[in-house]
Amino acid sequence: MGSLPVPTPTDVVEALLFASDTPLEAERIREVLDLADVHEARRLIDELRARYEASSQGLQIVEVGGGYRMITRSEVAPWLVRLARARTRTRLSRPALEALTIIAYKQPVSRPEIDAVRGVNSEAVLDNLLERRLVRITGRKEAPGRPYLFETTREFLVAFGLRDLGDLPKVEGELVIPEPAGVAEHGEAETQQDPGPGGSDLATGR
Repeated sequence: MGSLPVPTPTDVVEALLFASDTPLEAERIREVLDLADVHEARRLIDELRARYEASSQGLQIVEVGGGYRMITRSEVAPWLVRLARARTRTRLSRPALEALTIIAYKQPVSRPEIDAVRGVNSEAVLDNLLERRLVRITGRKEAPGRPYLFETTREFLVAFGLRDLGDLPKVEGELVIPEPAGVAEHGEAETQQDPGPGGSDLATGR
């Protein structure tokens, strides 16, 4: 048997994208392949993209969350839906999606502010979003009790297929956050307790 052909740099990039479970930055590709600069890394990515686009494969390379990722083409979505129905999917409850939307559009934002918009206590919902790494604590608000401030993460961008926050859907008007009523000693709004993950569930796309 003859020796196997030596993989090209483009082949290596393909393998890196396949093996990575997070978006791969051009700088990381440059580092792994010991390339001269990130422009060379992007050239290899463009070459791989062209290869995929010229074929009828079910995969494509996209830029998302500040890096590059190998994903399935939309044309094969019907078969993926069938697969998804046959297994348990990770879902977001409607309350979690409400809180996540507020954070995405008004970040950084505190829990009392989120509670003021939703009208219920969002503590359990935020704990769930933190656990899923869709949001993170970015500091404290200079307000009574100095409550934590929340913002979305890179995992949020990846889960919803966004390159950056500029890709968020445009909304009419502006989301106005009312003054939190009844702020307690620790800066938490006195609101009703969230009823929990009731109502219809919404998939995160993972």
